[in-house]
Amino acid sequence: MGSLPCLFSVIILSLCCCVDAACSNGKCKLNDECSSNGDCGPGLYCFSCPLGFSGSRCVRSSVTDPFKLINNSLPFNKYAFLTTHNSFAIHGEPSNTGVPRVTITNQEDSVTQQLKNGVRGLMLDTYDFDGDLWLCHSFRGHCHDFTAFELAIDTLKEIAAFLSANPKEIVTLILDDYVKTPKALKKVFTEAGLMKFWFPVMRMPKKGDWPLVSDMVAKNQRLLVFTSISSKQQSEGIAYQWNYMVENQYGDGGRKAGSCPHRKESSPLDDKSKSLVLINYFRTFPLKPITCEDNSGGLIDMLQTCHDAAGNRWANYVAVDYYKRSEGGGSFKAVDTLNGKLLCGCDDVHACVIKQATTLAYVTNNPCVSHCLGYYIQQIPFIGELCKVAHFPPIKSMGLNHLWFDVCIMARVLVGYQLVAYLALHRNS
Repeated sequence: MGSLPCLFSVIILSLCCCVDAACSNGKCKLNDECSSNGDCGPGLYCFSCPLGFSGSRCVRSSVTDPFKLINNSLPFNKYAFLTTHNSFAIHGEPSNTGVPRVTITNQEDSVTQQLKNGVRGLMLDTYDFDGDLWLCHSFRGHCHDFTAFELAIDTLKEIAAFLSANPKEIVTLILDDYVKTPKALKKVFTEAGLMKFWFPVMRMPKKGDWPLVSDMVAKNQRLLVFTSISSKQQSEGIAYQWNYMVENQYGDGGRKAGSCPHRKESSPLDDKSKSLVLINYFRTFPLKPITCEDNSGGLIDMLQTCHDAAGNRWANYVAVDYYKRSEGGGSFKAVDTLNGKLLCGCDDVHACVIKQATTLAYVTNNPCVSHCLGYYIQQIPFIGELCKVAHFPPIKSMGLNHLWFDVCIMARVLVGYQLVAYLALHRNS
């Protein structure tokens, strides 16, 4: 039984791989050739990666939300989240100091757009500068006119707006913190309106599972903030990152095939007293044209390498540069892989849907349940809203609504989902 659900998922996901000879007007699928973003279907955009393929193709542009696809009823450390390295260091952003910027950039989208595309971890470098707190990509612990990007409060207000508009989402901030002014960091979070979302340090476990995501949402404690300065945990109530998380080496040292060393500030990756695992996969000096290749096969391979180094633990955060650039699935596929491993032991989070359906079929010997479920599945239109079996009254009445699953994840694979789920649910009828 163990391998059957994952086998079903392979059959289903393979239905996505057929490439149409020609497409347009939002009908192009993953890896189809395209000429503009308008050609590509939902969750895709038209992109060129000369190192990976010729011409332009539709590649992924957003994350699969595991809370919506599966559930949010597990501990926070049982999920994985896409994280952007130097989220604020945005290519093409005009200078806010009046001096031309001379520093490295790592992303292309605004922080707001990153969050809309499913990024849930943001790496920010905070500095004292010009009488205020700024986000800078600088050196030797000092911000300059030519390395400054924007006032920290402006980015924090973007995050506050997102959390207000999305009451079931959780965001993590990982601060490379160079702020020396006492209490200044906590003050700017307060002024940005973020304290009402604050996840308190006292609730962070130093060993074992984190609180349930559903509980964090219910309490509106949906902002996790970690600092690189240990003293601020006591003085400002901001969690010291390496009390709770292990992290691999950043930059080129973290990209060597077959090796996943820990960052010097972090405990060894297999220190299980730290419940969260952060994996960096980006170059010391990012090269935007080749990042599409970096964010593809090598990234997926590194997840397995770091899993082994972390004592057979899958990462909770995977941090990359230029997160949307890839040869197809990219960083989004990497996070889908992690969530599949974490949530159901499969290679893709979408497979967990089928595994739930198959499990329900095996544990349910009641013919009525199987036939009712099968009937319900058959009534789903080819294109429509997500359909949750838990909404079907007979399932609720039998107390099985916690085993709900979506059978309408993507319209283009709906037929496959209907067929496999129907067969699985009728196995014992």
